[in-house]
Amino acid sequence: MIEQVDDGLRWSLADEAATVAFGSQVAGALDEGLVLYLHGPLGAGKTSFARALLTTLGVGERVKSPTYSLIEGYLAKDRPAWHLDLYRIADPAELEWLGLDALADPAAVVLVEWPERGAGALPAADAELLLDYAGAGRHALLRAQGPRGRRLLDRLAK
Repeated sequence: MIEQVDDGLRWSLADEAATVAFGSQVAGALDEGLVLYLHGPLGAGKTSFARALLTTLGVGERVKSPTYSLIEGYLAKDRPAWHLDLYRIADPAELEWLGLDALADPAAVVLVEWPERGAGALPAADAELLLDYAGAGRHALLRAQGPRGRRLLDRLAK
């Protein structure tokens, strides 16, 4: 179920299958590059969402969790896609050796878990997704942070 709220769009997600379906829905609404920050506590579904989105975009290989590698790169049809998990980062300066210049490609889809740990070293978010527990399920709040994020929300609201 989708609900328009003052600061974005909110979904109620009953279970992991609903989170996966939500990731696919967002992927289906993407028609340009996007930097999406993923927020939420451990186990809230950030990686499940990212896997579903990347798979729906056409990543043909297994989408791995970047918990230990910090970053995984893919080709999603004809565009680059990046999935970062910065949970293990203590200081944004630790990201210098990752070569994050590729994230600036305007055609790229960039998904960042725990973006607050990379503050100042990451490209600005076009949108932010907040996932949180809601009883046995989850709530998802998607907020635009720029023009590309607003266009995504407009497409999802239709």
